[in-house]
Amino acid sequence: MHPMAKLLLQRLALGVLLLFAASALIFAGTTILPGDVAQSILGQSATPETLANLRAELGLDQPPVTRYFNWLFAAIQGDLGTALTNGRDIADSLGDRLSNTLFLAFWAAVISVPLAIFLGLLAVRYKDRWPDKLISAATLTSISIPEFLIGYLLMYFIAVKLGWFSSVAMINDSMSLGQKLHAIALPVMVLTLVVLAHMMRMTRAAILNVMQSAYIETAELKGLTAFDVIRKHAFPNAIAPIVNVVMLNLAYLVVGVVVIEVVFVYPGMGQYLVDHVSKRDVPVVQACGLIFAAVYIGLNMIADIVSILSNPRLRHPK
Repeated sequence: MHPMAKLLLQRLALGVLLLFAASALIFAGTTILPGDVAQSILGQSATPETLANLRAELGLDQPPVTRYFNWLFAAIQGDLGTALTNGRDIADSLGDRLSNTLFLAFWAAVISVPLAIFLGLLAVRYKDRWPDKLISAATLTSISIPEFLIGYLLMYFIAVKLGWFSSVAMINDSMSLGQKLHAIALPVMVLTLVVLAHMMRMTRAAILNVMQSAYIETAELKGLTAFDVIRKHAFPNAIAPIVNVVMLNLAYLVVGVVVIEVVFVYPGMGQYLVDHVSKRDVPVVQACGLIFAAVYIGLNMIADIVSILSNPRLRHPK
């Protein structure tokens, strides 16, 4: 078997194994939570017979291992269960929520990824000069401030004081694309500032590491300008670590939007998860956790595959 095909199969198998392990941890974590779900639904005045009937209806009278595999096989088939609080199918409720979260993450990525790569290239081009120092200082500042604090600061100055955007990012299907983009402007700004710093600094570090290679010195001796050396020789050979950090931050954009969605009351999966955590709706928490784990593992697996495909030693084995 070709070495590249073998590595790709290994990464796919490892991704499936990690998702299986993550599902077990999610189920175990929600199972060992203190309290009784049936008791929280029926209240303190419920009789023992009523509690026993509800536990049997919810399958809580079965062993945890049996309940886990029943839940896992149902999830594989697309059945995420029913919400305990309203009786609605979780998969139907998550459809719009997931699309809203992906919409927010997509526009944050469209802005942050090209900007981070551009700033990284600019910092390398003017290494140890004022553009590099200014970019590094700004990114270090943004990465040091908690995201919820950035959100509240932007909300106060841009939404309240200046009135440019709304402080509540509410969107619906009746809105046009322009109206949706105007509504999500502030959360997109926050997410961009949060992930931009990490991507930019990793891009800078990866390119500077490549710039120490012998072929870079050869390119400089051939008379190429500094920008051409970076663009034609350094950047293509630094693409693997850059792709890895970009994918990690894209995974954060999808998985880590919980705080931002709560701050801006955005109707995404994060807000949906927090609402049902407070109601002790365990099936919803399990479903959201499984989807977040699948997205995170999937994007990391894509990063590994791109790194493998971009390695010439694997593409052209001796």
